[in-house]
Order: sequence, then structure tokens, then C-alpha cells
Amino acid sequence: MHKLLSQTLPLLAASTVVAAVPAGAYAAGSPAETLAQMLAASGITESGYVAASYYDSSGGNTYHQFDTEHDSFQLDQAGLTLAYQPQQGFGAVVNVIAGNDAKIVNAAESASATSSNSFDLLQGFIQYANGALTLQAGKFTTLAGAEVIAPTGNTNYSRSLLFYAEPLTHTGLRATYAVNSVFSVIVGVNNGWNYTSINAGSKTGEFGVALTPSKALSITAQAYVGTDPVYLAKRTLVDTVWTYQATSALSLVVSYDWGKQNASGVTSGGGWDGIAGYANYQISPQWRVSVRGEELDDKDGFISGSAQKIKEGTVTLGYDPVAAFELRIEGRYDSSNQPTFTYTHPSAATGTAVTSYSAHQSELALQGVYKF
Repeated sequence: MHKLLSQTLPLLAASTVVAAVPAGAYAAGSPAETLAQMLAASGITESGYVAASYYDSSGGNTYHQFDTEHDSFQLDQAGLTLAYQPQQGFGAVVNVIAGNDAKIVNAAESASATSSNSFDLLQGFIQYANGALTLQAGKFTTLAGAEVIAPTGNTNYSRSLLFYAEPLTHTGLRATYAVNSVFSVIVGVNNGWNYTSINAGSKTGEFGVALTPSKALSITAQAYVGTDPVYLAKRTLVDTVWTYQATSALSLVVSYDWGKQNASGVTSGGGWDGIAGYANYQISPQWRVSVRGEELDDKDGFISGSAQKIKEGTVTLGYDPVAAFELRIEGRYDSSNQPTFTYTHPSAATGTAVTSYSAHQSELALQGVYKF
């Protein structure tokens, strides 16, 4: 699946696994006595990352998903992953993240404007695998979109406009059936877009397919259809992602979204669609460049609050001095046919902070990502 599993388990669980290793299984003081090797011997995989950034913006980074502050150092995300996913039988995944991004995810999951909780259980599910069928129950990341929540799974620092208009996580049931080595079908039912801590009596259906006709080409398509429990009316999202490995150094990605929220007594609803294109080129073993361009047509203003067309262009340069660390330098420019990007500045008359609006905004960012 194009949505990567950023899976994490608390250290308490890790200590439990270590305690379960039979006495004498490792010689005292031997290299095999490391935590990672003991986990591997138990069939458990572990990984993690830390991402931090500093960026300057001409505005408030309106319609950006995570980089919503500026001119400040920020812990974007710290994640830790443990997962037990055998090819047959029961397994489990728990994924915990911390940092500023976790606050935004928490706010989305509780349908709040903001959240002060800098920790989030991003994923936590049990699974059962039997042949071509895999069942999952709990909380997991969405199938929609070309980008993911974990910074290690993206080629750009900032997330796309399409990512801003897509769900982040789902809580419910998901079944994946691999028809053959090139085609899989996914169906599920969940609480809707992100919701975990509100009364979500209405459910949303999840439908997806993944096709890999060749080593160079992969195609995914997914749809979410159901009554949103906050807006009390049907919401539909159809998303598709095409990935083509043109050469060993060049990959191309195209993502398209179509969405609609029906009207109700709570909302007037609206429709939107958008397309994003990516070109990623590995210049050398240490250097790479990623270019993204996209447009989001928020026809009725449901996503952004104003009927408008928003465009953005992003260039990201990545440098890996060592395999575990990447330094990213990014420039981004957003524009709209309406002056809806906010920026705060001191009033010339009073000196107090006032908010103004512009039809464009720009950002220059520096991010470090360490994987372990």
C-alpha cells in the first residue's frame, strides 16, 4: 500500500518482550544481548525516527497540515515502532508519535480546533492473517493520498494541499485480500474521518484496490463513503495515486482527489477536487531533489472556508551525510485567486498585532530527519 505503516509500541511492551525471552538464550555480554536482536528473535520489528525543523514564512502557512507555525524551532515528530505481523495468525501494531504534529492529529481526531496534547497513538490495531486475507481491527492510517503522516515516508518537508483535504486516520475494521501478486482489494468500515473520541454513531465505508502491473508501475484507488458524524450528512472522497519508476534515479507520482460533502442543518456542504504531481530524482547517493506542483479547486469553500482555487509549487533538496540522517532544504510558494492566506503583523497606528489577508504566501524551511 502507498500509505506507509508508521508503527510504534511503548517501551513497556518492549520490556515485556525481553522478559519473555528464555533464560540462557543469550550469553552474558554477547552482542546478541542487544534489545533489537532480542526483539528480532521474537519476530518483532522495531524502528523509529526524530524530525525537527526551522522555517520562515511570509504568512501563517494557511492550508498547510503540519507546518503551521513559523520563525521558530520545532519538534515535528518523534516516533517509535514495534510490530508483530506474521504471515499467518495473529499479530499487532502500536504506533506512538510525539511533537507538534501530534497536537494537530489529536485535534482532528476529537473534532476540535486545537489540542495541547503532544502525544498521539497514531495506530494501534490487532490483525489476523490467513493466506491471502488479512483482517485488521483498531486504529490505522488512511489509504487516501500519496503522502503520509510520518516524515520519513515523504520526499518533501511540507505536506500537499491534497493531504490537507484528506483524512489522517480511521478507527474501525479493515480487510485486505490479495487476489494475486499484482492485485489486492481492500474493504472496511470505520468511524469516518479521523474520529476516535466523539460519538460516531454513523459509519463510513472504505473501499480500495492496489494494482502493480509491472515493477515500474503501481496504481491505487480508494473511496470513503458515509455520513460524517459532525456534519450529519453524507461525505464522499475518491482518490487515486499513480507511481512510475521511470529510471533507477527518477520516479514520477500523480495523485487525484474528488470529494463532496452533502448539505445538512449543520453545513451547506460543497464539492472539491485536486491534482498533484511529483518528480523525484536521485542526483547521487547523497543528494536528491523533489519537485511538487498541484492545484486544489475548492468550488464551494468546504475545505478552506472560501470558494477558491489554490495552487502551490515546492522544491526540496535532500542531503544524506550518513544513511540514517537526511537534511532537507525546501522552498514553497502558494497562491490563490482569492486573498485568503492570513498573516499577522504589528499595526502601524497602535503597534498591536493585526491579521491581514493575501493571495499568496511563501516558505523557506530546513528540516533534519534521523531514522533508527
